[in-house]
Amino acid sequence: MDYVPHTTADQQKMLRAVGVGSVDALFADIPEKYRLKDLLKLPAPLTEQEVSGLMASLASSNTIPGHTFMGAGAYHHFIPAVVGHVIGRSEFYTAYTPYQAEISQGILQAIYEYQSMIAGLTGMQVANASMYDGASAMAEAAVLTAKTLRRTKIVVARSVHPEYRGTTRTYCWSNGYEVVEVGYDADGQIDKAALTAAVDDNTAAVLVQSPNFFGVIEDIAAIEPAVHAKGAALVVGFTEAISLGMLKPAGVQGADIVVGEGQSFGNPLNYGGPYLGVFTSSEKYMRKIPGRIVGETLDRNGKRGYVLTLQAREQHIRREKATSNICSNEALCMLAAAVYMVSLGKNLKPLAELNYQKAEYLKDRLASLPGWKPVFSGPTFNEFVMQCPDAKGVNAKLKAKGILGGYEAGKDYADLNNSLVFCATEMVSRADIDQVIEIVK
Repeated sequence: MDYVPHTTADQQKMLRAVGVGSVDALFADIPEKYRLKDLLKLPAPLTEQEVSGLMASLASSNTIPGHTFMGAGAYHHFIPAVVGHVIGRSEFYTAYTPYQAEISQGILQAIYEYQSMIAGLTGMQVANASMYDGASAMAEAAVLTAKTLRRTKIVVARSVHPEYRGTTRTYCWSNGYEVVEVGYDADGQIDKAALTAAVDDNTAAVLVQSPNFFGVIEDIAAIEPAVHAKGAALVVGFTEAISLGMLKPAGVQGADIVVGEGQSFGNPLNYGGPYLGVFTSSEKYMRKIPGRIVGETLDRNGKRGYVLTLQAREQHIRREKATSNICSNEALCMLAAAVYMVSLGKNLKPLAELNYQKAEYLKDRLASLPGWKPVFSGPTFNEFVMQCPDAKGVNAKLKAKGILGGYEAGKDYADLNNSLVFCATEMVSRADIDQVIEIVK
C-alpha cells in the first residue's frame, strides 16, 4: 500500500517490540472466516455530479412519517429556529475538540453553560461535555465505578433500555466485570426485593433508568438505601431528557451518577445519530469522569475566562491511569442542547407537563378499545406499554396511513409479546391521537 510510510524494516522492528512474529498475529482474536482475504470488489469511481445524483436517488427512498408515536430512546420534539441559527455559524459549526483550548473562549463558555444547566437539571455537582450517546454514558459509568471502588459486579435493571444494557455488557466483558440483571414487578419498576438480594459487598454499581424503557418512573429514593448499604454506587439513567423539566432530580434522591441521552434537547431524529451522551456525578467521582470538564476563572487582569479544568482520558494522561479511552467531545450536539435549554428557559417545565398530558390522553383512549390494556400500573411520563390483540397488525395499519406506531416490546422482552411502547410528545395534537384511535378500532 503506497500510502503506508513504514518500510518492511520498520514493521519488523515494531513487531519485535510488541513481541509477535507477524502482522497477522495482531488479529489472532478475529476468527479466520471473518478476515478479509482479498481487496474489496468496489465499483468504478464516479464523478462528483454522478455521486450527487446517486445520493439524491438513495435519499428519495427515505419515508418520513407524518406523525410519530414511537420513542424508545429517540424522541420527536420541536426544535426552535434559534438552535439551527446558532450552531450553523461558522465559528461553531466546524468546532470539534478545542486542542488549544484557551484560545477558543466561545466554545469553552458554551460548554461551561451546558455543564451548569445539565448539572442543575440532574441535581448533581459536576457534568462533563460529553459522551457519544446515552448507552456509552451508562456503560462508562459502570466501568468507572468498578475501577474506583475496586469491585467487579454490576447490577442493572431489566427495565433499562435494551441497547443500553447491551452496551454496558460489552464494556464490562472487555474489563472482566460481571453483569447481573434484576427484573421488574407488576408496576413496571425494578423488583426491590430482588435488587436487595442481588447487591452484595462486591457490587460496584446499580444501574436503573427513570423514566425506564417502559416509560415508568422509578422510585429512586426507595432504591437508594439498599444500594448504599453495601457501599455501591447508584447510577440513574434516562433516555427522555424532557422529563428532567418535570421530575424530581435523581441527584436529589440519592444518585451518585446520573447519565442519559440528550437528543431531545435540540438534536433531531437523524436516523440514529449523532446523539449526545449526558454524564453528571457528585464531586466524589469528579476526577474520574471521562471526557472534559470546563471551569470558569479570572485572568491576571481580573477578567472572566474559561479553561479546560479536567481531562481524564487516555490522550492526556498515562494510558494505564486513564478512566476511559473516549476521545470525542461532540461539541456541536452539546451546543445544540445548550441553545435549546436557553431558548426554553423556565418553559421546560410546562413542555414536560404537556408531554405527560398528551401521553395520558393517548393511554386513556387506547385503554377504552376492546382487547387493549396498560401492561404496568406504575406512573409514567410520556411513554407507556399497551397490550393489544395484534401489535404487528396495528403498526401495519398505522404505517399505511403515514403514521409511525409504537415500539414492539416483544422484540426485547418475551413476556411482552403483542405489547407496544407508545410515546406522545408536543408534536402530536388531540386530533392526531383521535385519528390513531379511529385507525386501530
